[in-house]
Amino acid sequence: MIKPVYVYGSPVLRRVAQDITPDYPKLKELIDDMFETMYHSDGIGLAAPQVGLSIRLFVMDGNPLAEDNPELEGFKKVFINAHIVEKDEHETLYNEGCLSIPNIREDVERPESIVIRYVDENFTPHEERYDGVAARIIQHEYDHLDGILFTDKVSTIRKQLLKSKLNAITKGKFSASYKVKLA
Repeated sequence: MIKPVYVYGSPVLRRVAQDITPDYPKLKELIDDMFETMYHSDGIGLAAPQVGLSIRLFVMDGNPLAEDNPELEGFKKVFINAHIVEKDEHETLYNEGCLSIPNIREDVERPESIVIRYVDENFTPHEERYDGVAARIIQHEYDHLDGILFTDKVSTIRKQLLKSKLNAITKGKFSASYKVKLA
């Protein structure tokens, strides 16, 4: 089932999400719904807070970027109770967008590589290193679990320039090709 995507100004996007247990109600259904919502919205990642749930869960599928980033071919994953345990000191700039902030893209600096601990949809534990675009997507979705949006990471000047566009989103003055939910 396609869920509405909560947009900028929704309080759930600013909460620190909570870990879940294997008996979380209808978890498999939720994961399936999140992938369906992400694909319908032309996204490559989606975090549970973006569908109104303050839990530590995000999904991603790097396949749409595989033409320019071959390492993302077949890179489809579920991250539950994720915690980044190591970040590379070297940061790179990349232009990002977000389903919760429609029609806005900005250059964001992030660590080039990370180590993340998480459990998958079967609650099998993992600790893995990711580099490049995969690391960037993971960090973007991971930030949602901590109540951080990519616009929080842009320069002070860019934040000032974005202020009116972000305020317009909170008032519903934007267009999106997918179902959204205002605060």
